[in-house]
Amino acid sequence: MLTRPVPAALAVVAASLALGGATSWAQGLLPDALGSFANSPSGWTLLTVLLVAAVRPSLGGGAVLGVVSFVALVLGYTVASELRGLVYDPTFWGAVGVVAGPVVGAAAAAMVGRRVVPAALGAGALAGVLVADGVYGLTVVGETTSPVYWVLCLIAAAALVGGTARHLRTPTAVAAVLGTAAAATAVLSLGYGVLNAAY
Repeated sequence: MLTRPVPAALAVVAASLALGGATSWAQGLLPDALGSFANSPSGWTLLTVLLVAAVRPSLGGGAVLGVVSFVALVLGYTVASELRGLVYDPTFWGAVGVVAGPVVGAAAAAMVGRRVVPAALGAGALAGVLVADGVYGLTVVGETTSPVYWVLCLIAAAALVGGTARHLRTPTAVAAVLGTAAAATAVLSLGYGVLNAAY
């Protein structure tokens, strides 16, 4: 459990701002095969998960830090983009961070916690993000991006589900990780469809 919330939160904010800025620069530096990492929801989700998990908060603390981290990533990206002479409006992805951040942060906290079922649910939620993004990348923007990163998302999701099921072992945990991964994939895929229709 997080014992020093303020220093931990400040560390998450600082790291998120720096990494958000780095993703802006990385869009022009990463090889084509991995370039989508710097321009995809799964990329920022993974960064948020790693930063939140690193401070090992409670579920509630993780939910708060998920918002803090995601929004700070967006702001860091915005500042770096402006420094590069690019105009970027953080409103949309900032709002996404406010909505998705609590789920992502709580999932990260659950994955590093000691309770079996929450850990399985957290892993399943993250796997769903990876699957939905991978499928979206291969099917919707596949003609303009390399398939390598999207395939890696799918492989990582399969490894996360399989590794979690093998580690936690209990039938309840296996059902939780599989069910949550499927549900998260369905919800996020629906969201992608709505966004595509709107834009």
